[in-house]
Amino acid sequence: MSSAQDSRPADGTADSPGAAASRATTRRPFPAGQPASGEPPAVRSFVALGDSFTEGMSDLLPDGSYRGWADLLAARLAAHAASAESTAGADSAPGATRPEGTESENEAAPGHGQYPGGHPDSRGAARAASAGEFRYANLAVRGKLIGQIAAEQVDAAAAMNADLVTLVGGLNDTLRPRCDMGRVLGVLEECVERLAPSCGQLVLMRSPGRNGPVLERYRGRMERLFDFIDELAARHGALVVDLYSGAVLADPRLWADDRLHLTEEGHRRVAEAVWQRLGHPATSDWRAPLPPSPLPSWTARRRADLRFARQHLVPWIGRRLTGRSSGDGRAPKRPELTALACEDTP
Repeated sequence: MSSAQDSRPADGTADSPGAAASRATTRRPFPAGQPASGEPPAVRSFVALGDSFTEGMSDLLPDGSYRGWADLLAARLAAHAASAESTAGADSAPGATRPEGTESENEAAPGHGQYPGGHPDSRGAARAASAGEFRYANLAVRGKLIGQIAAEQVDAAAAMNADLVTLVGGLNDTLRPRCDMGRVLGVLEECVERLAPSCGQLVLMRSPGRNGPVLERYRGRMERLFDFIDELAARHGALVVDLYSGAVLADPRLWADDRLHLTEEGHRRVAEAVWQRLGHPATSDWRAPLPPSPLPSWTARRRADLRFARQHLVPWIGRRLTGRSSGDGRAPKRPELTALACEDTP
């Protein structure tokens, strides 16, 4: 990695425009360019990096594992790649004719991906897997700080040379009582500098926050992190998915009992937001507010507070005091860039 952490000012100021432009031009093109139809190019490999947010907590599956927005997005991308491959195959068949000026290897079927409720077409994902056309790795592990993401995930992801890479990190650092924001921003910059030239498209995020005292206490740090993410994206040709400005994702009803992780519906909305940011047609409005509901009684709220403290807050404090993390000794759920199998699709 670069020595940006040592050479950049602690306040996160950017380097010269000329140096930034030089780095931005090193990023390899998104796969096969933009189709003539205006549809986004088919992504055939996707690597997700980060912490519990990208691992998928708390979108719990019946077997006790977590799914999450990245898995949902992977299944959609696999279906889209299968559709593009099918279209290209039909267009290249003997006797097939095409409108003048189009390129079959890049074109995707218009409107593909508009599934009821925003969920992907598992049959399309299975076709992509069987043809070996779409591969997915998820290196995210709960509890990881940005330095750990840099040390344990970034080089492995860069070596995969994927079409699409998502990086979400740094928020766990901002929630620590002692947080050196200059160091956090410096390490994040090193991660982006390593990843951007090695992938087709890098995606960064302004993460959501749950309405409540924790968000208010750390809002200043979070917004400083997000402003720097915008700077990095502009310098390195990355896309930013702005979840922080989506008011609905601050609604406590989209957060699990631990008050740190999104529910199944929250992850579905994040997957939809990334899908749209990549240029795909909307399948639902991820910003749509939840329907009104009556406020729980004072007694119910106090019971929920006690349950949260006993089951989540006290263990979290215990880990902080002893220097442990929920991710200690835990391996990524998809450490290799491999094809999706039928059982991997939601």
